[in-house]
Amino acid sequence: MAARVLGAVACALRSPGWRLGIWQTQIRETHQRASLLSFWELIPLRAEPLRKKKKVDPKKDQAVKDRLKKRIRKLEKASQELIPIEDFITPVRFLDKVRQRPQVELSFEEVERRALLLKKWSLYKQREHEMEREAIKCILEAQQEALQELQLTSQELHVEAIKRDPSLFPFEREGPDYTPPVSNYQPPEGRYHDITKVYTQVEFKR
Repeated sequence: MAARVLGAVACALRSPGWRLGIWQTQIRETHQRASLLSFWELIPLRAEPLRKKKKVDPKKDQAVKDRLKKRIRKLEKASQELIPIEDFITPVRFLDKVRQRPQVELSFEEVERRALLLKKWSLYKQREHEMEREAIKCILEAQQEALQELQLTSQELHVEAIKRDPSLFPFEREGPDYTPPVSNYQPPEGRYHDITKVYTQVEFKR
């Protein structure tokens, strides 16, 4: 029986029309072509077989969870390591009492002289402040009187006089220097040795 089936299939395959029809049918229906001596079946499923789940020991799983909780509690108790600010830390060599200057004992006459000098200085600065306030007050009164007279004389000039001057700001001013500036002075490029300390945050390791 099997020999007859194979013979019939072989005779049919010799016919080019039959092969072309089978080829077109395969392309149209399944888009695949199998072996000539095999029968067409369902499209094979392209899937990976399910992997067997590993059996997890509940004791080991619980131990891992306990270690993780213990580590979290330890991190919560530990205070955060702060990076020191060296600008606010006095070096130890400056805390030596031998380097401290002895307190100078002033005589009674010197204490009274300094107290009287401080009172005279305070009185001088108070009078200077009062004189400045009086001078500013006189200037403002004179300015207001001049604006009133200008308003009576010409309204247009009064409007121009009370306008805001945009060139006043930004205001730049240079005070007196100890030495006059040197023309065409090129400052040299200084060299320095960087001694800045670099801190690294220490992390807790298992």
